[in-house]
Amino acid sequence: MTQMQEPPPISFLRSWAIQRRVIGALLMREVITRYGRHNIGFLWLFVEPMIFTIGVTLLWTATKTVHGSDLPISAFALTGYSSVLVWRNMPSRLVGSIEPNLSLMYHRNVKVIDIFAARLLLEAVGVGISFLILTMFFSAVGWMKLPEDPLKVVLGWVMLVWFGSSLGMFLGALSNRFELIDKFWHPMAYLLFPLSGAAFLVESLPAEFRQWILYLPMVHGVECVRDGFFGSYFTPYYDLSYMALCNLGLSLFALSEIRRASRNLVPA
Repeated sequence: MTQMQEPPPISFLRSWAIQRRVIGALLMREVITRYGRHNIGFLWLFVEPMIFTIGVTLLWTATKTVHGSDLPISAFALTGYSSVLVWRNMPSRLVGSIEPNLSLMYHRNVKVIDIFAARLLLEAVGVGISFLILTMFFSAVGWMKLPEDPLKVVLGWVMLVWFGSSLGMFLGALSNRFELIDKFWHPMAYLLFPLSGAAFLVESLPAEFRQWILYLPMVHGVECVRDGFFGSYFTPYYDLSYMALCNLGLSLFALSEIRRASRNLVPA
């Protein structure tokens, strides 16, 4: 009696190719679902965060908001609010996102992490393009100078994207078990905004409060971005190794929760 031969294992490259096609298809589906085909369509991907950032910049300029330094308010608002959009929007897009996409789970190659990855990529690209265009525009009209150290800007931005992605995946998977996550996250995001470093420099804070605010990982990313833009005008306070450890721990919690959610998933 001949034994049944097992199918050959799928190579890593082939598996990665399948993964890319799945995420690409989900990405296009998300763009069409969210922005449609009318008006400017997918251009809203980066126009929307641009409108928010310009609005905050104009508001802070009109009210002469005090931010603890003599830096141009436009540069301060751009680096602060654009950074907030990264870590705030990502969890908001992933919380409660599993249930509306349960029908996609009938496809063998579509997993929870693929849906998360498509939404995270969309947010990162949208806010990133908005940040780049506004930096070039504000510099062209003389509202701010180009970054002193672009590598620090990129490094700080990548760390913020990592933090927002890991936080988003954790809360998104957790919301599949606890519906209250959706209710708690939105007010929590607004409460974290004034503590995130977007509206102040850490050096302007009292010394006793400074050590406590640096426990928040996103503050280190914002300080790093600002150090890249105008580090010669202030004393930055950040530790990217601490932020990396926080991001790594949050990523492990997120992957563990995603695995648990995937095991208990029942496609609709």
